Amino acid sequence: MSDTIKALTETVRGRVITASDPGYDEARAVYNAMHDRKPHAVVRCTDSADVMAVIAAARDSGVDLAVRGGGHSVPGFGTVDDGLVIDLSPMNGVRVDPAKKVARVGGGATLGDVDHATYPFGLAAPGGVVSTTGVAGLTLGGGIGYLTRGVGLTIDSLLSADVVLADGRQVTASDYQNEDLFWALRGGGGNFGVVTSFEFQLHEVGDVVGGPLFYDFDDATAVLECYRSYIDEAPEQLGCFFGWQIAPPLPFIPEDRVGDLFCVLVTCWNGPHQEAERVLRPLRDVAEVQADQVEVSPFPALQSAFDDLVPKGMRNYWKADFATGLTDEAIAAHVEHGERTPNVSSSMHLHPINGAAQRVGADETAFGHRDKSFAPVIVGIWPDPADNEANTKWVRDYYTAIHPHSGSEGGYINFMSGDDDHRAADNYGANHERLCSAKAAYDPDNLFHVNQNIAPANGR
Repeated sequence: MSDTIKALTETVRGRVITASDPGYDEARAVYNAMHDRKPHAVVRCTDSADVMAVIAAARDSGVDLAVRGGGHSVPGFGTVDDGLVIDLSPMNGVRVDPAKKVARVGGGATLGDVDHATYPFGLAAPGGVVSTTGVAGLTLGGGIGYLTRGVGLTIDSLLSADVVLADGRQVTASDYQNEDLFWALRGGGGNFGVVTSFEFQLHEVGDVVGGPLFYDFDDATAVLECYRSYIDEAPEQLGCFFGWQIAPPLPFIPEDRVGDLFCVLVTCWNGPHQEAERVLRPLRDVAEVQADQVEVSPFPALQSAFDDLVPKGMRNYWKADFATGLTDEAIAAHVEHGERTPNVSSSMHLHPINGAAQRVGADETAFGHRDKSFAPVIVGIWPDPADNEANTKWVRDYYTAIHPHSGSEGGYINFMSGDDDHRAADNYGANHERLCSAKAAYDPDNLFHVNQNIAPANGR
């Protein structure tokens, strides 16, 4: 392997970081501290040529290859033992064309990078709910966030992608170039190549009215019942997800309530500001709001509001489903297990995926669950390794309780943990067979297997 590493250092422009280099431990670290892996080298790629070189090195030497955008992968797909890591973080540029409302985004950019570049133009690309999330991983899995109901999933605004394939070629995928690859990239995860840049259609998003509404835990059933019905009929400019939250010490939280468990609705109204009070009124009326920070704010401020609760270096274990609806039995299970939320960073988030997201056909993109209404995710996040067993048990027990009420076997791949590999076919849904054929065409030897893997149809 030493000859391979030496050849890489002579070929690439980015830094090749090995165990003998200062900063190796920092370079190999990913968002989820549960994964303490030691690759042969982390290559901080500066351009597509660097990516091509690392792919060739991994292919020719037969070692595992991991691809890292933002590094947020809960299963730790951005790192690997005894292999090579493509670190795209230096490739984080964002170029905005305000006339066409289009952005070209580097494969290593985060949502925060995109928001920073687009907000001055009153524009945004649909993303998630945490600004440190990598654009690449979020997009390739589908992309669920504040703007989903109004403009669709992140993939629904993807216009094209530059992709370095397993054989070393770079191609462009779009509606009129490599169309089958473009279809597969939109929901098929990192199975088909390394996306070095994305082209997104932008949408008019400037200052929004949004933030969290905190309710007493005892009101959770009523809040969930209201949320279930209202989010189905609310104007699509309203993004809103339900969650549990142990109150942190923030200025808008009464001092005597810090540390208490609340249920919350996190809102994002991207419509006329004067209509926000009317739109949010049903959510305020369902129960007494104990604290709130709903205000006019820049969209990037809302998207980064929860960053401090989920810093890099915490331990993460998540479980997820898609849900066709929210039954009374599901609500009861959520309340039972939500009451056991173990710490301030852990939660369950219930994201809506209706509205514009459901107006795209189930076979138009690889994201195969357009008929589902919600994407629940049970998020275990904690700092102390001594709590691993207790917190993973909370996540698993919660998932076991709600899964029978989901009406779906699959879940959102971006919310999966490493032990969910067996769910891959269900997670990709009705499009799995077509994805296997695309995998055979673009990565027949399964070089890109450190992911929620799709086996090539040829069985390699």
